[in-house]
Amino acid sequence: MSLYERVGGDVYFFGLVERLYEGVEGDPLLRPIYPEDLEQGKANLAEFLIQNWGGPQNYSARRGHPRLRMRHLPFPIGRAERDAWMGHMRAAIDSVDLAPPVRAALLEYFENAATAMMNRGGAPF
Repeated sequence: MSLYERVGGDVYFFGLVERLYEGVEGDPLLRPIYPEDLEQGKANLAEFLIQNWGGPQNYSARRGHPRLRMRHLPFPIGRAERDAWMGHMRAAIDSVDLAPPVRAALLEYFENAATAMMNRGGAPF
């Protein structure tokens, strides 16, 4: 069974993204990096996560290969931005009761992905 199925499918990932963006919207460090209208970004992230964790491939059908690092290069992401984003993602993950292995898999993925998106302040690794 995929992680996508274990968490309940699309509903979980769209909810996770909503909870993440609630934190981002009020964050003075992160909010200026995001476009004024957050809806397309929410849809993109939710569909990417759904695809990444074993769900339908709607993201790639609509946008092509994810190319995450390339898509994030225009935005200044240093250690502070990475850590702030991870704080909101961790809170979003922790707002729902998940089996410990599922929570651990999500956190490990996001920790690594957030670090890989860093493009300011030296090499992320």
